[in-house]
Amino acid sequence: MKPSKPLKIFILEDDLWYGTMLEHYLSLNPDYQVQRFETEKSFFQKIHEQPDVVTLDYTLAEGDADGSKVLKKIKEFNADIEVIIISGQDQISTAVELLKSGAFDYLVKDEDTKDRLWNVLLHLQEIKGLKKEVETLKDALKKNFDFSKVIIGQSEAINSVFKLIEKAAKTNITVSITGETGTGKEMVAKAIHYNSSKHKYPFVALNVAAIPPDLLESELFGYEKGAFTGANGKRIGKFEEANKGTIFLDEIAEMDLHLQAKILRVLQEREITRIGGNTTVTLDVRIIVATHKNLLKEVQNKTFREDLYYRLLGLTIELPPLRERGNDYLILAKHFMQSFCSDNRLPIKTLSAEAISKLKQYDFPGNIRELKSIIELAIVMAEKEVILAADINIDNSEHIGNLLNKETSLKEYERQIIQFFLNKYNQDVIMVSKKLNIGKSTLYRMMQKGEISK
Repeated sequence: MKPSKPLKIFILEDDLWYGTMLEHYLSLNPDYQVQRFETEKSFFQKIHEQPDVVTLDYTLAEGDADGSKVLKKIKEFNADIEVIIISGQDQISTAVELLKSGAFDYLVKDEDTKDRLWNVLLHLQEIKGLKKEVETLKDALKKNFDFSKVIIGQSEAINSVFKLIEKAAKTNITVSITGETGTGKEMVAKAIHYNSSKHKYPFVALNVAAIPPDLLESELFGYEKGAFTGANGKRIGKFEEANKGTIFLDEIAEMDLHLQAKILRVLQEREITRIGGNTTVTLDVRIIVATHKNLLKEVQNKTFREDLYYRLLGLTIELPPLRERGNDYLILAKHFMQSFCSDNRLPIKTLSAEAISKLKQYDFPGNIRELKSIIELAIVMAEKEVILAADINIDNSEHIGNLLNKETSLKEYERQIIQFFLNKYNQDVIMVSKKLNIGKSTLYRMMQKGEISK
């Protein structure tokens, strides 16, 4: 793997002939930028130039300098600088100690040293290239979770959520995400993690409601071999898996009281013990929880521990339902259309005015998840490149019930009820007039004002 820039190599060798030989030999590779130093002092005067690799003579003649001390100073300056020790002695114990102290390799001076050094540098170059590729992928992953791009919307409600995500990402405060099913709670958790200082470490998600209660403890904390029947080997749990990163516990309200007590202890002590084990494992993990329930009501109902509730409270982010996000439904619909058509190599489709009107009148009890399913099915059902109202598969029978979930004015309730019956009876004004005992002129007047659509 060829690097994007030359590998900067410093040679610290007090034997003039040997150092010159290494400098000449390594300079034959056009991908290497080589500098040679005969003294520790001259070397450290230039270390600010940040070499990638240092070849270090273990037995320098200058003062009481030796390889182990110089290695330590290099690593204290920058732990990422790789050091290859070149020594005239072949004591295994010395080599082992130097490798433990951070040396990349230990080579004994003989007629084959320069060739072995060449191979070691090629190997190191490949490792550095892979590390850079991993960092590039991590940076790309972080950009992919730029919340202003992944969490689609422009409404005032969602902009308020963006501000809270920004605040959460700047610290490691515990975050509690609330909202109806399908509002995007895990996406918000990922946006916080991948925009925080922990973005290089794991993001581990677990839906508490999806794991049987008798298996949830082992899933969270792991177990030792022989801890219970079927435990044929050691297994780490989700908390250990997420160490240094973030664990996201979705539907936390579904956790039983016994396990809630253990989660409380993890939050307090920042350590866990695997099932069947005695050794504690120290944790540095951020916790983000989510629920569609009202945790305070769960506390009042004695189904959720009060002490755990206050521990988890931290920064609360309440996600608005789609019906309270203005025209975001249309922005999201277009996003889902482009994504689905692209993934399935289909021509980009558009929504007709009637289809948009039908979506606008719907409350989306399943929120963003439901909208995505509706749009994808509509693309499949549409015969042409324009999606018609008939292609939008919405069950309006639930609309009136969903309508009462919203707090709005009596006039708005009236408008939505009229619109519901117009949609139900295929825009038959006379039929709706009879069903609701409303004058036809009233309905036509509302249409002219744009209060209802036909």
